[in-house]
Amino acid sequence: MNKSKLELLGSAVKDEINKGNIAGASLCIIKDKEEVYREEFGYANKETKLPIKEDTIFRLFSMSKPITSVAAMILFERGEIDLNYPVSMYLDGFKNQKVMTTEGLVNIKKEVTIKDLLNMTSGIPYPDENSVSGIQMGKLYKDIKQKLESGYPTATIDYCNQIGQIPLAFQPGEAWLYGASADVLGAVIEIVSKKKLSQFLKDEIFRTLGMVDTDFYVPTEKQDRFAQIYEYNVEQRNLIPFLNNHLGLNNYLTPPTFESGGAGLVTTINDYSKFALMLLNGGIYEGTHILGRKTVDFLSQNQLDEAQQASFNWDSLKGYGYGNLMRVMISKSEASTNGSLGEFGWDGWTGNYFFVDPEEKLIMLYMIQKTDMGTTDFIRKLRAIVYSTLD
Repeated sequence: MNKSKLELLGSAVKDEINKGNIAGASLCIIKDKEEVYREEFGYANKETKLPIKEDTIFRLFSMSKPITSVAAMILFERGEIDLNYPVSMYLDGFKNQKVMTTEGLVNIKKEVTIKDLLNMTSGIPYPDENSVSGIQMGKLYKDIKQKLESGYPTATIDYCNQIGQIPLAFQPGEAWLYGASADVLGAVIEIVSKKKLSQFLKDEIFRTLGMVDTDFYVPTEKQDRFAQIYEYNVEQRNLIPFLNNHLGLNNYLTPPTFESGGAGLVTTINDYSKFALMLLNGGIYEGTHILGRKTVDFLSQNQLDEAQQASFNWDSLKGYGYGNLMRVMISKSEASTNGSLGEFGWDGWTGNYFFVDPEEKLIMLYMIQKTDMGTTDFIRKLRAIVYSTLD
């Protein structure tokens, strides 16, 4: 790699901080299983002047999803689930589901399957004011939030049974829609494994990989390393602390009753790099098997058919397909990238991002805490720099 070009990464991130776009960041590049770049920038909490460090703890939000996907694949490899099994085998709330159409509620043609959950083809929405299903989901999230604030939190399985009673946005398998599918998958994992999702993840992934700071909450002794979320205040034209509840999640300071497989985990960049290295190495980390090589091959392939791909229409992810709760590069020209076909990964609502590139044996991890982010223009700039360093 061209090490001098890697220095452009630091200049770019510092410029983002100086512009007031982010409070701080952690960035790590791994090539051929060796860390070739690592730097921390700015503040984890700018009010207290707490700097971002290697062990700063970040909320993952949707970067929880790939971990939940791997957990499901562990059960798949053991023959404990089949991807074509209907979700109603495990969750009664998914029995006799309805679909919301322009003509009103209709019966489902086929049941939502585990495969639909993994590929976001279930028709399960997130809260959305643009559809009847999304509006009803929003009411459920509001009710769950009120119960949480009143001291009556809803457990994972109960929560997901209620999700199953919301009308689907379309017939299962007919389109793609980003929604609460990964949360429902977490509940399925609980039922099949007979363990809380947190316990299954610890037993099967976190302890094995040495992910010592990854969980659904931050214990008291680690809270001095916990980064603050920021949002941009249009009136003040600056970053201010984000203090609201998002997606029904608690404050992360105590063990939650609802363990969100789609958005609930916290981690450090050190921990997540071990997870990414396991994926890059075909399911193995430091000699220990998490998944088989063929399973990782399947995990990192586009799973959408032509009709589903048509509705995977985010401008930020042109040139990508989707499968097993991750994006997968399928067209370099459409993505306008100097990256590789087959590169895969995901991002999160607070701006965390990672990719794994099997062809180049390359990993990029970028951690920040700012609301309403994801795969941004700035992420694409960082990617372009990283790929430009390859000899």
